[in-house]
Amino acid sequence: MADCIRVPLLLLLMCLGLAAGNPGVDERNQGAGASLSRRRSTGWKLAEEAVCRDDLTRLCPKHSWNNNLAVLECLQDRKEDSEIAAECNHLLWNYKLNLTTDPKFESVAVEVCKTTISEIKECAAEELGKGYLVSCLVDHRGNITDYQCNQYITKMTTIVFSDYRLICGFMDKCRDDINTLKCGSISTGEKDVHSQGEVIACLEKGLVREAEDQTGAHVIREECKKAIMRVAELSSDDFHLDRYLYFSCRDDRERFCENTLAGEGRVYKCLFNHKFEDSMSERCREALTTRQKLIAQDYKVSYSLAKACKSDLRKYHCNVDTSLPRAREARLSYLLLCLESAVHRGRVVSGECQGEMMDYRRMLMEDFSLSPEIVLHCRSEIESHCSGLHRKGRTLHCLMRVGRGDMGAIDPSCQKALQTLIQEADPGADYRIDRALNEACESVIQTACKHIRSGDPMILSCLMEHLYTEKMVEDCEHRLLELQYFIARDWKLDPILYKKCQSDASRLCHTHGWNETSELMPPGAIFSCLYRHAYRSLEQGRRVSLSENHGSMLSRDCKVEVQRILHQRALDVKLDPELQRRCMTDLGKWCSEKTEAGQELECLQDHLDDLVADCKEVVGNLTELESEDIQIEALLMRACDPVIQAHCHEVADNQIDSGDLMDCLVQNKHQKEMNEKCAVGVTHFQLIQVKDFRFSYKFKTAYTRRIEVDVVICLSTTVRNDTLQDAKEQRVSVKCRKQLRVEEVEMSEDIRLEPELYDSCKTDINKLCQNVAFGNAQVIECLKENKRQLLPRCHQKVFKLQEVEMVDSELDYQLMRVCKNMIRRFCTESDGKNVLQCLKQNKNSEMMDPKCKQMITKRQITQNTDYRLNPVLRKACKADIPKFCDSILKKAKDETELEGQVISCLKLKYADQISSLCTEEAAAQEQTGQVEECLKINLLKLKKEGCKKEVLNMLKESKADIYVDPVLHTACALDIKHHCAAIPPGKGRQMSCLMEALQDKRIRLQPECKKRLQDRIDMWSYAAKVAPAEGLGDLAMQVMTSPSKNYILTVICAGVALLFMMGLLCGRFTKRVTQELKDR
Repeated sequence: MADCIRVPLLLLLMCLGLAAGNPGVDERNQGAGASLSRRRSTGWKLAEEAVCRDDLTRLCPKHSWNNNLAVLECLQDRKEDSEIAAECNHLLWNYKLNLTTDPKFESVAVEVCKTTISEIKECAAEELGKGYLVSCLVDHRGNITDYQCNQYITKMTTIVFSDYRLICGFMDKCRDDINTLKCGSISTGEKDVHSQGEVIACLEKGLVREAEDQTGAHVIREECKKAIMRVAELSSDDFHLDRYLYFSCRDDRERFCENTLAGEGRVYKCLFNHKFEDSMSERCREALTTRQKLIAQDYKVSYSLAKACKSDLRKYHCNVDTSLPRAREARLSYLLLCLESAVHRGRVVSGECQGEMMDYRRMLMEDFSLSPEIVLHCRSEIESHCSGLHRKGRTLHCLMRVGRGDMGAIDPSCQKALQTLIQEADPGADYRIDRALNEACESVIQTACKHIRSGDPMILSCLMEHLYTEKMVEDCEHRLLELQYFIARDWKLDPILYKKCQSDASRLCHTHGWNETSELMPPGAIFSCLYRHAYRSLEQGRRVSLSENHGSMLSRDCKVEVQRILHQRALDVKLDPELQRRCMTDLGKWCSEKTEAGQELECLQDHLDDLVADCKEVVGNLTELESEDIQIEALLMRACDPVIQAHCHEVADNQIDSGDLMDCLVQNKHQKEMNEKCAVGVTHFQLIQVKDFRFSYKFKTAYTRRIEVDVVICLSTTVRNDTLQDAKEQRVSVKCRKQLRVEEVEMSEDIRLEPELYDSCKTDINKLCQNVAFGNAQVIECLKENKRQLLPRCHQKVFKLQEVEMVDSELDYQLMRVCKNMIRRFCTESDGKNVLQCLKQNKNSEMMDPKCKQMITKRQITQNTDYRLNPVLRKACKADIPKFCDSILKKAKDETELEGQVISCLKLKYADQISSLCTEEAAAQEQTGQVEECLKINLLKLKKEGCKKEVLNMLKESKADIYVDPVLHTACALDIKHHCAAIPPGKGRQMSCLMEALQDKRIRLQPECKKRLQDRIDMWSYAAKVAPAEGLGDLAMQVMTSPSKNYILTVICAGVALLFMMGLLCGRFTKRVTQELKDR
């Protein structure tokens, strides 16, 4: 160390010629200096001077009077309101000046620090006699282990730091800046020691203002900047050396840090921790903030941080980056990012250093003003939205809320500054760094996350899992979402995700180090890259199989973390950067009123067809992902937890969901455990599934070809036609048909799940079913009951729906729901598609539920309106319908109902003309009983010819087959079993058998059967009399069965004979006339 310039701002001793060459020192000072020089050699003491005796007696304890250094320390550390005489002040100044410039002082240092000097090579090499030795010892005082030497150097440091003019070279380097900033007088001895500490504080504030680019800030010269920072660095271990802070915080130190020992920066740290206490004085808080801002500019201003992390900085090359300017390299943010990068990469950083890092990361989060970029770029946002919230990180969280868009727009440079600060502080690694979050969420952590170790990164994840639950408090919810908004925009800020996925990200997404960024792959794009590789390949947009591209798949641990992040992001649309960026316009256009949790995404999904292309793509991708793993919908999962626990827990425990959980929820949608929120959520998911087949994962994987949006309807029609036409080979695969049935069953529950039907019938729904709730197929049932009043378009769609339901009874939601128990009782062995047929056969059973019986009757009435609604009849009679009822088919229009015309036609023809199979099916249409029986009995009383004709037709039909007459069949069931079991049904054979048994006196029929048979004979006789003949056959039958048969036949024969005779006579006359003409 050859001169003061080599060690700027070290605690250097005043050069010997300084006092002699200073014209500002008056004669009295020189005399005092000479007097002091003379007296020092004779054992002179400050306490003996008359000018200081009164002040000494008043301010200093008596035991310190014999030690000049103790007296000096006592007087210069007095309270500001304790003035001392001007003569005494000048005496102290000259004593310090002479003490620090006396070469003999160096000899004392050599004697006291003999061992230390030999250990420190730099100090041993200094030339003696020039005052540089003490300067070197001060520079290395952190390495001094000898107690006496350490105490001696500390005492001398305190003396010199009491006045900036005693520091060699400081005044010369900063004279112009002191004058420009008006930081105080530079005249020797003009002001007391207190004002001289304010000079350095003034320069430090000027340096801070320049860094923050404040209006009117003075640009301090570079050499003065270095001098200021060096003074701050040298005063970092003992707060006594920062004279302005010492005097400003003296009372606060006694209040908060009374038991904290001075040295090694301990008092500083203690005061920092209490900076925002209500009882902290504003002057001390201001001084502490200035000190912290200097630390933010140069980490070495913090003694404890520089000492604790010295070896780690060297180990991980955090201070040897030659590509950065020295000022940038020394910044606290650079140190934190470098060491945090090492920690996140799994490198070992000492616990002491990590502790210091955490303290300063917390410091950055508590006070936004410590980040010059925040102050510079967010000034307008702070003034507009966040003024008056300076303490405990509230301003920073307010800025985060502005950044989220909750309080207006934010400048991009401010947004970037906030993102940078969050990365530097890294609160994702330990929630306690964010004091505002820690205080707001303390109660939630104690209840919901008490099983997790304090400080564990999983605490934040736990809080996210309990977002919008009963355990969450509002303040914690806001602070959490504000922080997560920025963590979501840089994947590295989630330490668990980074740890599990850093190798995958490096391999697949070409990432760099933790604190390095790339324009080609910005931090926000990394998670999107991981997400794409977790669920689909980039080229095909679908799930990647092991055989296709094993190298492009994520590790299992990484995929679990990606799923966790997706679950959390689904809670709030603003936690998905890509979604928010692309859908900002659509969110404002369609979803501005949707402010509740999860409503924004649901709104975007509801308006999927109306979204702009970019937004539609990202919403579609997210919805497609939800179809595979519905657990991403955390809010829905919470609402549905009772149903999941009761009915779907095995599926929910499966890590690879593949749509099974949603299928289970749909199947159990009407269980007693299903609450309104869950039902609404499940229905919403069903509604968005019908918008695009890709949103049903199972259906998408079952049918892999590219098809249109109405794919379900298209495939359903194909399957139905193949079934009805007895196609040898189905055109739709077995796997696809199976999943298609699942989709169709789900769609049958709510008309909104069938957009084409819903759109066609909106007007009719509002008119006829406005008070009917959606769900349980109630609206569909309402439309069926009012079918005759529907508009043509809706009527056609409802008819097509009924046609599909009759082909597959499982798609008839109301029938399956109302007859659920009866199906279990009677139809367990029946195919699901034939449930209605089975129920019809057991309709009259005594164990049949009345509600189910009523529903079966409604379906039978529906089937009787059109043969196409009875697939069994349609299949059995496909040859006979065109043959006998072709005229009806030709008159009918496509997709219009035939109003029972074809069935009536078949009934009239089946008795003796239709094939045996079709006869049975046509007969099976009549499954009613008591009403028809009443009409038959009261046939004579019927006045309307149309009704009488229909009853006569029923009697005619019943004569052909006993199954058409359910009352007679029920009464004679035992007799048929005993006497006609060998007779096949159809063509009136069993009826003839019973008639023969009735006439056979040896056979005893059941009384009820005998009575019903006799009634039928009477009815048939009457019908034969009054029924009009519809053809020659009917006419011949009526004649042969008439009591006046002989008379009628005689008349007919006489008429025929008469006609014959007249023919003969007419023929003869004609012949004779012709002969006469020939003769002429």
